[in-house]
Amino acid sequence: MGEAKRRKTALGEQYGQEERILSWVPITKRQGDAFYQWTTRGAWIGIGVMVALWVTVRLIGPLFGWWEVQ
Repeated sequence: MGEAKRRKTALGEQYGQEERILSWVPITKRQGDAFYQWTTRGAWIGIGVMVALWVTVRLIGPLFGWWEVQ
């Protein structure tokens, strides 16, 4: 308990508050981690959509054109 009391007196009003990424940016580390997770997930979804679109245009599209010629 001595360490906790020392930390509380050293931090003052900031004791118990979340730590910020930078002191002048009002974003906490937890908010930064959440943003990172969302952007990573969004990037993977975008990659998946791009691959599906490429497969559709590259492989399925020419098949429909080939059937029209026959």
